[in-house]
Amino acid sequence: MNKRTLMALALVALASVASGVASAQTHVTRIIVPFAAGGAREALARTFYTELGTELQRTVIVDSRGGAGGAIGTTAVARAEPDGRTLLMAASSHFVTAQLAAKPTYEPVKDFVPVANIGTQSYVLMISAALPAKNLKEFIALAKSKPGEFNYASAGIGSSTHLAMAYLLNVADADLVHVPFKSTQEAANEVSTGRVQALIVPNAGIGPYVQNAGLRIIGVTSSKRSALLPNVPTVAEAGLPSYVFESWFGLLAPANTPKATVEQINAAVTKVLAQEVVKQRLATQGVQTHAMPQTEFNKLFLADRELMARVVQSSGLKAE
Repeated sequence: MNKRTLMALALVALASVASGVASAQTHVTRIIVPFAAGGAREALARTFYTELGTELQRTVIVDSRGGAGGAIGTTAVARAEPDGRTLLMAASSHFVTAQLAAKPTYEPVKDFVPVANIGTQSYVLMISAALPAKNLKEFIALAKSKPGEFNYASAGIGSSTHLAMAYLLNVADADLVHVPFKSTQEAANEVSTGRVQALIVPNAGIGPYVQNAGLRIIGVTSSKRSALLPNVPTVAEAGLPSYVFESWFGLLAPANTPKATVEQINAAVTKVLAQEVVKQRLATQGVQTHAMPQTEFNKLFLADRELMARVVQSSGLKAE
């Protein structure tokens, strides 16, 4: 066998390997979580990604890309190829991140297409156990007695944990200083040590916080009490009757993703959410499943943009 023949065979082999790699890559879908690994939204994505892969007959990967209050991961999806292989694990804060950015790197509506709703979730108000306050009224009174002296933590500027607390303080007419962190876990650690005084976290993954002696849970943000925390009053019950804060969770794709691809993923998500094991996992995360047709999710998506704009305005949040 001469050198030319050997070279030709080698090139064929390399082409075959490259083709195989390219083929494998086309059978991978990434769900990008725009916050740090270990956070509530990553935990949520991991409750259903394996089953979604089975329904789509491809590998699904959860890819956490935190930073800039969610803008880094969200921008990565906005700029991805619109082929259904890159999805965003989004929530109501999707609209807020761009609104609060001095120089937005994506347009929250024009750059995306809503694909599938996962469900809704409420949040939990926690304060440092080192504080003398035992409930919401006492905490608000304490904060008002020392305006600007206490801090509240969040998982980043524009995150739902930021917005929920800023909105609550606006309703309560109280003043705390915002201290953003890279993740919910990091923020909670600061509150549990007493270095920061308050935090609102998602229901998802609330278990470790309930067991943390450094944290005191004083309210849930939903209109009704949480099944996970039946003995904890709603914020409305505890003293702020006009306050309710809940969030949807869903998958978004880059704009111009083909309609057939969007409908295929929506149908797969609907089947996944109908599985009892997935429902139970999401319930443990504090999420009430709610599958819906893509057109219905699109209506929810657009309506929530208007709602979040009003919440941001009433909260007095500005670009930082």
